[in-house]
Amino acid sequence: MAIYAIGDIQGCARSLERLLDLIRFDPSVDRLWFVGDLVNRGPRSLDVLRYIKSLGPAARAVLGNHDLFLLAVAEGIVALRPKDTIQDVLAAKDRGELLAWLRQQPLHHRDGSHFMIHAGLLPQWTIEEAELHAQEVEAALAGPNFKTLLHHLFHGTIPNWEQTISGPDRLVAITRALTRLRTCTPAGALSPFSGPLDQAPTGYLPWFRIPNRRSANATVIFGHWAALGLHMEPTVLGIDSGCVWGRQLTAIRLEDRRVFQVNCVDTVRKA
Repeated sequence: MAIYAIGDIQGCARSLERLLDLIRFDPSVDRLWFVGDLVNRGPRSLDVLRYIKSLGPAARAVLGNHDLFLLAVAEGIVALRPKDTIQDVLAAKDRGELLAWLRQQPLHHRDGSHFMIHAGLLPQWTIEEAELHAQEVEAALAGPNFKTLLHHLFHGTIPNWEQTISGPDRLVAITRALTRLRTCTPAGALSPFSGPLDQAPTGYLPWFRIPNRRSANATVIFGHWAALGLHMEPTVLGIDSGCVWGRQLTAIRLEDRRVFQVNCVDTVRKA
């Protein structure tokens, strides 16, 4: 059995198909881990969701910011923007089934020494704490009041994380870190920066470069940062290689860290 971690697909279904052909994926024995942002900006979000859902236990996916955006649009909490390409999901006959499945997906996946999230971990969180915090949000998303969480996430305040924070602000702060973090201060204040690694704003560092980061005892797998590209360190695997921007879709075989990539073959977003 092989486990492959796959970067942000964002609706680039043809590129995913080619990548799975390249790795000779066999769902009866192999496993796929998806770092989130399954949908949006690429042309075939519906096909991506249907395929990953169909894999059942052969796939593990965590939610990214675009996946949460889809859930919010579907509930009328936010409106579509001109650059969004999730209309195929919203119009699908199996829309309800797909969105219910998506809402049940976690924000984290932990297996042995590997810990997968979409974006990043705050420097003050241990892996154990990050897992517990993620589970708080997962329970709220899967529960009957999930619309309240989505409303606060897209229309509420933007709180920084504090251990004593409570209520909706706590869930929003956790979700922002797990699905949007790229750079932050040593105290964990987030920046909206999304550019190349060497252009981080003064006072902010990539979250995985913060001194004494408390999650450094695990290998963290993440996406979200297309400008970072494929980025591999002993305890860090950043695998958003910008497929939706016309670059590559990446898979890493976790057993030996072998990298597999295909060039984007979808009609994708332009800068």
